[in-house]
Amino acid sequence: MEIIYKDEKDFTKENIIELFLSVDWQLSASNPDKLYTALINSPTVFTAWENNKLVGLARALDDGILTAYIHYVLVNPKYQGKGIASNLVKMIKNKYKDYLYIELMPDEKKNVSFYQKLGFNIVKEGTPMQLCNPETMKVKL
Repeated sequence: MEIIYKDEKDFTKENIIELFLSVDWQLSASNPDKLYTALINSPTVFTAWENNKLVGLARALDDGILTAYIHYVLVNPKYQGKGIASNLVKMIKNKYKDYLYIELMPDEKKNVSFYQKLGFNIVKEGTPMQLCNPETMKVKL
């Protein structure tokens, strides 16, 4: 298995939806047009490929100088445990090495130790917060 990492946005909507559904992120995948547009408009999207199959993706948002936010890191379950997510995060860390902060909010507590192994720390006294508007992802017929 040879994994190729890219920093080009040469994926298709179909690639993206297949990957997001593989990790059960149905809400994000429920409107392929919005998801695809969001990724294309993002300043940083790194991808991992086996042949023509998109097997991993990491997305970061930034303010251009001080802070970057890792928003997505996902790897198809069939490819997990092979260092793909670690490599994608390392690519983000390298791109933003001159920024003061690289922040993230793991969606699941089980992923905290993964990020700690990559040098991230839990923010003392901090707590993740989110406002979710799922109705914005519904496809309008």
